[in-house]
Amino acid sequence: MGDLKNLSNEEAISKLKKLAEDIRICMFCTDLSHVPFSTRPMSVQEVDEFGNIWFLSGADSDKNFDIKQDEKVQLLFAKTASSEYLNVFGKAFIYKDKSTIEEKWSPIAKAWFTEGKDDPNLTVIRVQPEHTYYWDTKSGKVVSLLKIAVGAVIGKPLDDGIEGKLSV
Repeated sequence: MGDLKNLSNEEAISKLKKLAEDIRICMFCTDLSHVPFSTRPMSVQEVDEFGNIWFLSGADSDKNFDIKQDEKVQLLFAKTASSEYLNVFGKAFIYKDKSTIEEKWSPIAKAWFTEGKDDPNLTVIRVQPEHTYYWDTKSGKVVSLLKIAVGAVIGKPLDDGIEGKLSV
């Protein structure tokens, strides 16, 4: 088990922003009251200064339908190459106003929304984190791999992990 380091306020938002924007793709889970959850990969547009995570989404998607029924969502991020993980549970809000779409728009999104910012199916989702947990390494990928290798040779774990709650 790694060291426990809970973060709060600006430090928590900074860690959340770094992990979510670096990993970029998450599994976006809705309909959490039913098993199995509805889950799909989604690309993060940005994490704002308050720790909100923003996405572009189709108004006619199952995801938007699910959010209208129950705003609770879970986002699961994983970057196994560098042992970085993030779990976010929160509330989702859907926006369709032009100013929010304009602010969050990315030209790459035209691959899904062919009419661009004026696509009538385009919405923006904001996820407001309520419970967030992260796992990371203390020393980076190379040192972590060396510690794992040495630990395997000597038969003793040389832990390099760090984990904790992010109170945003």
